[in-house]
Amino acid sequence: MTMQTAPLSATPPLGAQIFGALDWWRESGVDTLFTDEPVTWLAEKRDPAAEPLRPATPLPAAFAEAIAAAKAPEAQAVEQEARIGGAPNTFPQDLATFDAWWLAEPSLDGGHVEGRIAAQGPAQAPLMVIVPQPEAGDAAAGSLLSGQQGALLRAMLGVMGLELDQLRLAAALPRHMPHPDWSALNAQGLGAVLRHHVALAQPQRIIAFGGNILPLLGHNLPQSPAVLPLVNQKEAGISSETPESGQPGSASMAQIMAMPDLTTLLERPRAKAVFWHHWLGWLGQA
Repeated sequence: MTMQTAPLSATPPLGAQIFGALDWWRESGVDTLFTDEPVTWLAEKRDPAAEPLRPATPLPAAFAEAIAAAKAPEAQAVEQEARIGGAPNTFPQDLATFDAWWLAEPSLDGGHVEGRIAAQGPAQAPLMVIVPQPEAGDAAAGSLLSGQQGALLRAMLGVMGLELDQLRLAAALPRHMPHPDWSALNAQGLGAVLRHHVALAQPQRIIAFGGNILPLLGHNLPQSPAVLPLVNQKEAGISSETPESGQPGSASMAQIMAMPDLTTLLERPRAKAVFWHHWLGWLGQA
């Protein structure tokens, strides 16, 4: 005779499984729905007849204010940075005073005055050369573009038939800075200072070596080297005694030739040929 044995384990019906799960959670103390509010699961059970707990002591007013300030929007918590150079209507109104102000005005560089290099060259020069910043060794040398960039510029000027002392040479920054944030500097007023400098210098032409200079002069960045008319004098702090726009000798009459920075020209010989082509075209000789 053959005996049939029941399986060692049998799966209970689905309903029994559900009731068993609910009983397990109920015995564990979970007998309410989930909510978004935090629950202290390990809190000790209190006798309902016991006296209520003393309410928490409120935070001191100073702490409460500090917490409220920390939760405020970031835009309200950040103070506006001081404008570079101060208000444009306080800028110096002649070139000699501007050059001295450039070396001493604290707001031009967050209070730093050491290591600054002044521009050089006369007003109303046939050419004004603007570079982004002094070379790293200029502070020790005491002159602007004292290194390889300056040597290249002097060689280029010789081919162009110009001497360094004939032109106005200036940097957009007062001292050498590693990795400057040009957009932030422009937003803080550096562009207005540079445009004011150009207006006082009144050059006939401008070469801007470096793409970061054009936005400071009021132009968008071109995708290739370009000759651009005029300098945007908006907010440049020009007094009524300065020649009016459109008159001979006015800074706004100076055309700008935008070229890669001198370091790029040093590293890429082909860029020198591009510069020469644009220079000849600018002079009407191409």
